[in-house]
Amino acid sequence: MSDQTSVERDALPIPDYDHLPVTGLGHRIRSLSAEQLGTLLTYEQTHGNRLPVVQVFQARLTELEDGAEPSDGDASGLAPELASGGAEGGSVVSPQTQGPKINPPSHGDPTNPAQPR
Repeated sequence: MSDQTSVERDALPIPDYDHLPVTGLGHRIRSLSAEQLGTLLTYEQTHGNRLPVVQVFQARLTELEDGAEPSDGDASGLAPELASGGAEGGSVVSPQTQGPKINPPSHGDPTNPAQPR
């Protein structure tokens, strides 16, 4: 392998991987080759060196060494966990769709100091 400590962040197989949750990272690296994964591992060890991330990378490298094949897909594709804004779709809140008004407890409204509690 070549000297991978000089790899620029923009040249990594998964752009902005360091902003992905560790739980999703394991799925996104399944399409990477051992060489690409080695690049990410070296970069992580020289920069953040986060133990959970290093362990995920090392476990996948072991799987590849034991004969696992990279899956189809694009690890650098859309990352829904990084999308800004709310979920698309969903329901619109309006007076017709909101829940019933909640009455204060019989012993008074605790947020209103004028009423006894």
